[in-house]
Amino acid sequence: MNDYLLSLLLGVIEGLTEFLPVSSTAHLRLSEAVLGVDLGNGYWKMYTIVIQLGAILCLPIYFRARISEFLATFPNGRSGNRTVMDHPLSLTAIAFVVTAVPALLLTKVIGKNLESIYVMGAALLIGGVVMWVVDAIYGMPRAGGGYKTNDMEEMTLGQAIWIGACQITSAVFPGTSRSMSTIAGGQLVGMSRSAALEFSFFLSMPTMIAATGYDLFKSLKGGGSGIGVAPTDLHGWIILAIGFVVSFVVAYAVVAWFMHWVRRGGFAPFAVYRIVVGIAVLAWATSAGR
Repeated sequence: MNDYLLSLLLGVIEGLTEFLPVSSTAHLRLSEAVLGVDLGNGYWKMYTIVIQLGAILCLPIYFRARISEFLATFPNGRSGNRTVMDHPLSLTAIAFVVTAVPALLLTKVIGKNLESIYVMGAALLIGGVVMWVVDAIYGMPRAGGGYKTNDMEEMTLGQAIWIGACQITSAVFPGTSRSMSTIAGGQLVGMSRSAALEFSFFLSMPTMIAATGYDLFKSLKGGGSGIGVAPTDLHGWIILAIGFVVSFVVAYAVVAWFMHWVRRGGFAPFAVYRIVVGIAVLAWATSAGR
C-alpha cells in the first residue's frame, strides 16, 4: 500500500477510536499488523506516538470554553462551594497522579503486553462485558432520585481517586480502553453518563499528553530507549504530518459527536462491538499462532 494512503488510513483509525470506549491502542496495533506494518520498526513506533498526540490535542481546543470556566472559578468553583482539593481541575490532577505513578512503575509489563494480540483480544472482550453490565445497571438514574453526580462540579475527591485507579487497568492491559475504564468507573460511583464522559476526556489530557510527550522526547533524543526513531528524510516527515493532521480532525469530530450521543444513548452498542471484535481477535490470534 502507498505510504501516503497508509498514513491517511491509520490516522482515520486513530482519530475514530482514541476517545470511543473501544481501545485505540488495540485497533491501531491490529490494523498495523493486518496492513503489514512492521510493529518492531522504530519509525512506525514514532508514527504511532505522533498520531496519538494529534488526536489528544483536539481536546484542549474542543473544551476550551470549559477549561476557561474552570480556570476562572478556581479554587472556589462556579457555585462557590469548592476548595483547592475538590475543584474539577484539582480532581483531574489527582486522578492523573493516581494513574501515572503505578503506570510508570509497571513500564516493562505494559511494554510486554503491547506485543500480545491475546491480551488485546481478551481485554476487548472482558471490557465489553464489564461496560455492558455497568451501563445496564448504572446508566439510568436510580428510582426515586437522580444521579449522585451530574456534573464535574459535583465530583468528590474519592470519585477522582477511584477513577484514576480504574484507568491503571487500561495502561497495563492494552485493549481495555482508557475511556471505557474511566467511564465505567465513574458510573460505578454514581456519576451520570455525561459527567463520567466529560471527566474521562479531561483526565485524558494530562494522561496522554504526558505519556506521548515522554515517549516522543525519548525517541527524538535518541538515547537508545527503543521506543521509536525520528524520520531521516522529507518523505518520512510528510507521512508523520498526514497522520497527525488526519487524526486531529477525525478525533475532534468524534468528540463532538460522542458528547451529543451520550446525552440520549448509552454505551451498550460500544460494548457489543468490543465483544464481537474481541472474539474475532482471539480467534484470529489462535489460528495464526500469535
